[in-house]
Amino acid sequence: MNPSRIPSPRMLLAALFFASVLAGSGWAQQAPGTPAAPETTAASPPPLQRLAPVPALVPIQPPAAAVNPYGLRALWAQGDWVAQGTLAILAIMSLGSWYVLITKLLAQSRMGGHGKAANQKFWGADTVQQGMEALHQSSPYRFIAESALEATRKHDGLIGKVDLNTWVAQSIERAVGTVHSRTQEGLAVLATVGSTAPFVGLFGTVWGIYNALVRIGASGQASIDKVAGPVGEALIMTALGLAVAVPAVLGYNWLVRRNKVAMDTVRGFGSDLHTVLLAAGTGR
Repeated sequence: MNPSRIPSPRMLLAALFFASVLAGSGWAQQAPGTPAAPETTAASPPPLQRLAPVPALVPIQPPAAAVNPYGLRALWAQGDWVAQGTLAILAIMSLGSWYVLITKLLAQSRMGGHGKAANQKFWGADTVQQGMEALHQSSPYRFIAESALEATRKHDGLIGKVDLNTWVAQSIERAVGTVHSRTQEGLAVLATVGSTAPFVGLFGTVWGIYNALVRIGASGQASIDKVAGPVGEALIMTALGLAVAVPAVLGYNWLVRRNKVAMDTVRGFGSDLHTVLLAAGTGR
């Protein structure tokens, strides 16, 4: 090799610098045999990237129900003896009214059955005595028939001076009045509960609001949560009073109407019995 053709270090550095400048400015040409690199432009889409794994869906838990610090249980637990006594009175009134309502409905149903039996058995008998014996012992129609027969048998002495028609009519009328009094038993309880239960509940509300205001004044906190809670709790008494009174009033009116219909049937039976006894003389 000719030593004169070996490039000096300065020439090598200059050539490397010139080649790096050409490669950075894009003037360097691709070497033959090497694949061309893909050109990227501003309009070309970015290369696809690996997507991150989607996290598993976690079910959303519903918020826990807030515990109500107020209510009937809290009213009983935190109330004094006056509030507890008022609640006990309302409970007794409610139980008493429902007991009377149910028992009177059953009694009226039995009375209706006795009326049907009287129409079928009594008037088909040969005598008043046979018709009376065909009726049930607890039937009010049998009671009226017994009273009428007893009046015809004891028509003597001072009573004998009274006309038989008048005496028998009075006996039947007294028997019908007794039956009517029995049908009215218990209705006074419904009337009393219906008229006094709202006032008992109102008394409990006034007493509860008084105690709530006293506690609020003693604590010195008059925020809405300190006022609305105890006052709303005291209003439960009024709601309970109305809940006790409304069924009692409705039940009273319903039972009175049913009693009127039943007593019309009883009075008609007594009138027909009076006619039969007068036509038969002694009724036997």
